[in-house]
Amino acid sequence: MMRLILIFLIVIWNLNIAYGRNAGETEITTEEGIEVFQEEKYYLLKKNVQINSDELKLNGQVVKIYFEDDLYDIRELIANNDVSFISEQFNIKGKGENVEFNVKDQIIFVYGINSELFLETTEMLSDGKIIVDNVKGSFIINGSNSELFSEDIYINATKINGTFEIVDEKRDIVNLFVEDENKLNIKTDDIVMYSKKAVYNKSKSIIELFDEVEINRGNEIITGDYGILDTNKNSYKVSSKNSKKVKAIILGSDDE
Repeated sequence: MMRLILIFLIVIWNLNIAYGRNAGETEITTEEGIEVFQEEKYYLLKKNVQINSDELKLNGQVVKIYFEDDLYDIRELIANNDVSFISEQFNIKGKGENVEFNVKDQIIFVYGINSELFLETTEMLSDGKIIVDNVKGSFIINGSNSELFSEDIYINATKINGTFEIVDEKRDIVNLFVEDENKLNIKTDDIVMYSKKAVYNKSKSIIELFDEVEINRGNEIITGDYGILDTNKNSYKVSSKNSKKVKAIILGSDDE
């Protein structure tokens, strides 16, 4: 995310309309030109906007760039209507109906149907919103069809909150808090889990499941009120509260 923000600082700091772009230059094309609003402190790019630099390509229909003291002192960039951006150099890309970059606080917002944000090997998808805060090292994926894919885990839920740390210049997820009023779904290499709430702690290599828990592995299906999975040992335990009992189903070889 730090690199993501730096990319946009580079783009804005070198903001020029370049024709036949050379290395180190930023080319901006728009069908309806650039309007500068000095009192409101923003400039506006409209219709088929394209920003192209060595580090970044961004497309959108309307792009509004807010500044502080002068045009180069950028505070925020807001792009609307079918927005997409990509940086092959830094392995970052995304798209959404609306995208916002808060340069000062180092936060990126992606909103709308089929929103996507790809950070290194982590994919975040949602029909609601995706927010990544680089300063706090946190992210939120919220809304219908929200999903997270990483190298060793898949999550589907209406609310996925997490924190990350940067290791070897890559963001590494260290904590997750997941909720769904119906049921969330978590998949690892060979285990499928369902519940209404889940908590992941990487340092402890533990996934905890709460409420209407179901764990599937191979021919085993175990249900209860609480489940805990040790991702290192690939072992799990399911328990129940009050008078409820844990239920285990062992499928026969002919079961589908």
